[in-house]
Amino acid sequence: MDLEFSDDQELLRETLAGFLTDRAPVGDFVRPLLDDPRGTTAAVHSGLAALGLFGLLVPTSAGGSGAGMTDAGVVAEELGRALHPGPWIGTAVGAATVLSAFAAHERLPELAAGTWLPTLAVHEPGHRYSWAEPSTTAVHDGAGWRLSGAKRHALHGGAADAFIVAAGTPEGLGVFLVDANAPGATVTIEDSIDGTRTTARLDLAGAPADCLGTGVDAGAALAAGVDRVTVALVLDGVGAARAALDLARGYSLERHQFGRPVGSFQAVQHLLVDMLTDLELTRAGATYALWAADGDDATERHRAAALAKAQASHVLPRIGADALQVFAGIGFTWEHDIHLYFKRLVGVAHLYGDEDHHLDELATLVLDPTDSGGS
Repeated sequence: MDLEFSDDQELLRETLAGFLTDRAPVGDFVRPLLDDPRGTTAAVHSGLAALGLFGLLVPTSAGGSGAGMTDAGVVAEELGRALHPGPWIGTAVGAATVLSAFAAHERLPELAAGTWLPTLAVHEPGHRYSWAEPSTTAVHDGAGWRLSGAKRHALHGGAADAFIVAAGTPEGLGVFLVDANAPGATVTIEDSIDGTRTTARLDLAGAPADCLGTGVDAGAALAAGVDRVTVALVLDGVGAARAALDLARGYSLERHQFGRPVGSFQAVQHLLVDMLTDLELTRAGATYALWAADGDDATERHRAAALAKAQASHVLPRIGADALQVFAGIGFTWEHDIHLYFKRLVGVAHLYGDEDHHLDELATLVLDPTDSGGS
């Protein structure tokens, strides 16, 4: 296991960071798009697609680069650092993982090119973060499959062209592809503390759908997709936390009180050191989870993802809150960006499982080592 980033990965990070700084800065790009359902512009989206970011996890045979989750983690971290509000994780990580498991779905080249944006829709109202036993049902009416039920927290559902949905079938768990404009499908943007990333609710009332697979294969594909999205969200949070720490440290050197920079006071120094410690511990767990996500051991993949997310959900909001403390009153004003990072970190802490959920997952794995996820 090599936890060092390669030269190519560092070049990817540098290239993406430069693009986001020039083309999608927080003040001129992110703020005008707060709560926008699509979260991006045609120019920025096409620029990210031209960098090959949507095809990282797509096989080369389907027009992608066939890269691994470590490469995806580099991208997720930089997008989080820039508070990028546009679609990526749900499509380039979640949907790409699931669709690639089903014999290179015919639309994967469009996903890789960024011209078609499916996203995962697996969580349901009343089920918290469990997805393997959905209330959503799929019925075959002779002409095709029709789905009824509801999903929530679909990442960037307002920008999605289609949804990958988990539903119950007579053969067990099934994976289905539902067009966003299908009759009987209703997409509603959800209220969220984090305006830099929208999620959507999907209501299905006999909506037509394409069946990707059922049974064990369907469960395995979805479990891999959910674990990979979970880890990508952690890296997104690591990027946002790193930016929050950098902003707080910079402000502590600029702001003077009693004739001294506030960063010279021990109380402020303690906050900054605690933030750095929390950040590096979270980064270490996330880096290992990226490596495990590319392995063949589904149980270890799920364990590493749950461990990384439990740690992230515990400390990332605290990093954001400590950054606000460094800024004091100005950090709570709408005009300052630090509160946007805090909200991003709070959002990351709850998407795809909060701390309690993932601690329960870890306990389950200890008591039943054969459980490879799917709760």
